[in-house]
Amino acid sequence: QVQLVESGGGLVQPGGSLRLSCAASGSIFSIRAMGWYRQAPGKERELVASDPTDGTTRYADSVKGRFTISRDNAKNTVSLQMNSLKPEDTAVYYCNADLAMYGSHWFYRDYWGQGTQVTVSS
Repeated sequence: QVQLVESGGGLVQPGGSLRLSCAASGSIFSIRAMGWYRQAPGKERELVASDPTDGTTRYADSVKGRFTISRDNAKNTVSLQMNSLKPEDTAVYYCNADLAMYGSHWFYRDYWGQGTQVTVSS
């Protein structure tokens, strides 16, 4: 089985920075993309940033210029550097991976971490 574990969340003041990290482990054959989503109370989960293996990175308009996504393909990890944080960034952040397991090399599906809380408040 596959497991995604996030870390790095916490409480920061507006204008501060946080760095989220996620490590994927298990019987991973191939990863097509890794990214970050977030969900605030009462709202639907939304894409924050995505980094496809064979494609271009994309960001939500609300975080462009402030957040940077990066991947280490050899370690199956993805990070999200968050700068100039705003109260509206407060949410549970989820790591996402679009991957195929060794059991079926060409069957891709989404896997999710448990989430890490990010709170931006003075």
